[in-house]
Amino acid sequence: MNRTRTTAALAGLAAVAMLAAGCGGDSSSGGDGGYKLAFIQGVTGDAFYVTMGCGVQQKAKELGATVSIQGAQKFDPTLQTPVLQSVISSRPDAILIAPTDAKSMEQPIKQATAAGIKVVLVDTTLENTGDVVSSISSDNEGGGAAAFKAIQQLAPNGGKVLVIDNQPGISTSDARTKGFDDAAKADSKYTNLGVQYVQNDPAKAAQIVTAALQKDPDIVGIFATNLFGATGASTGVRQAGKQGAVKIVGFDAGSDQVKALQEGTIQALIAQQPGTIGTDGVDQAVKSLKGESTEKTIQTGFTIVTKDNLNSSEGQAALYKSSC
Repeated sequence: MNRTRTTAALAGLAAVAMLAAGCGGDSSSGGDGGYKLAFIQGVTGDAFYVTMGCGVQQKAKELGATVSIQGAQKFDPTLQTPVLQSVISSRPDAILIAPTDAKSMEQPIKQATAAGIKVVLVDTTLENTGDVVSSISSDNEGGGAAAFKAIQQLAPNGGKVLVIDNQPGISTSDARTKGFDDAAKADSKYTNLGVQYVQNDPAKAAQIVTAALQKDPDIVGIFATNLFGATGASTGVRQAGKQGAVKIVGFDAGSDQVKALQEGTIQALIAQQPGTIGTDGVDQAVKSLKGESTEKTIQTGFTIVTKDNLNSSEGQAALYKSSC
C-alpha cells in the first residue's frame, strides 16, 4: 500500500486535503436526491487506495450516489482523525474508511456513528466493530500464508526468512505477518528471523534489509507486507549484491512492485482486490441506508502474480491503477 512522506508539519497541513484517488476532484455521479457518501483513504497517492477509489466511484455512480474522497498524506491515526472529523461535520449519509489503527481510530469513528452516519470499514478494521455496518478486507492471514508458500517454492532447500512490515497495530498487516509466521513454524527447514518495522519508509526498509543481510548473509527469503516495504526491500537486496539469491515476496501490485517483478528483484506479488473492496463497501453502505440487510464481514481474495503470469489476462487484471 505510493504513500507520500512529508515532514509532520506539512503532513498535518495536508491532512484535510481533498483527493479523488487520482481521478480529479470529487466524484459527483449520482442524481438529485442520491445518497451522499465519503471515502477516507488510509493514505493519499497510494495505488491500492486509488484502485479502491475507482471501485467506490463506479459503484456510487451505478447506485445514483455522490462520493467525495479524501485522506491524509501519511498512514497515521493522528493525521487521519482530523480528516474524519472534517468529514463528519459535512454530514454525509455514510462513510467508508480504512482505519489507520485498530485501537486509536475507534473513538473518532464512534463520533461518526453517534452522529447517525453509517460507517463501513474497508481494507483495515477495528478491534471493536459493533457500531459499523460492515468490515470488508482481503483474506490477509491467507495472503501471508500464501507468501510463505511462494518462498517455499522459490527457495525449496529452506533457510532464514525475514518479514518487513509497516508498524504494529494495523489489522491487515498484523494478519499477514501472523499468517506468514504460522506457516513458517510448520516447516522446520525455515527459520523466521521475525518482523522489522519500517513505518512505510522505503529508505528505512532498504537500510534494515541491508543491515539484516550483513548480519545474516544466508537469508533466503523476505516477505514485505505492503508496497513500500517491498520497494525498500528490493533496494536493500540490490545494494547488498544479493539480487536473485534472496527471494522477495511482496504484498500489493502497484507500478513500483510490477517494475521490480519485471526486473527480477521481486519474485512474486500478492495482489489484493481493492476495486472489489470499494464496490462492496458502497453496496453495503447503500443497503444499510435503505434499511436492507447487510453482511457484517466480507473477505475478498487475492492473486499471486509472478513474472510468468504477469502478462496474462489474470495477471493484468490484478494490477493496481494510478488513475481511474
